[in-house]
Amino acid sequence: MFDLKSITNRITNLKLYVAIAIVLSLVSCSKLPDQNPEVAQSAITSESMNFAGSWNANGTRRSIALGNTRRSSIIELKGTMLLTGEAKPGVGFRAELIALADSETGLIGRSVWTDEHGDQLFSEVKGEGDAANNHIEGTFLGGTGRYAGVTGGYEYSWQFVIEAEDGKIQGRAVNLKGHAQIGQPSSGGVAQ
Repeated sequence: MFDLKSITNRITNLKLYVAIAIVLSLVSCSKLPDQNPEVAQSAITSESMNFAGSWNANGTRRSIALGNTRRSSIIELKGTMLLTGEAKPGVGFRAELIALADSETGLIGRSVWTDEHGDQLFSEVKGEGDAANNHIEGTFLGGTGRYAGVTGGYEYSWQFVIEAEDGKIQGRAVNLKGHAQIGQPSSGGVAQ
């Protein structure tokens, strides 16, 4: 049958194992004074991050002619952005851009970069030049999650790879480079 002494020993051993597991859990979750996550996070966010990268995107362009030589377009692009460098805000993003481009006045738009965790970087983009010779600059407006309070900017030249008659476009950012500083949200930045 059942040995009461054996069952009692097993229950005592089980209680000992549970107690040890609780103590180990508490020790592993406790903060050591020199490893305070808030201090570590502020050290990371005070660092200026320089980066380079690539962005390949496709989308649509809807255009209207403003006379014989001037054209205005609404551009929507979505694609993958990969960043390089020792210090960068992230490695990979889904990058989206909506812009108004005018052959005389340039380009103005907004961009959202979303990382693998769903955190986002928001930016304003401005550009000048034509399709063959252009320069686009982005200024970070803020972000969500770990990018709240981001400042800095980036620049690139846009190169069209495909421009179809139905408005479908595909292209890439050439010489993409920039810098970012992640910190406390400013009064003008966008944060969630």
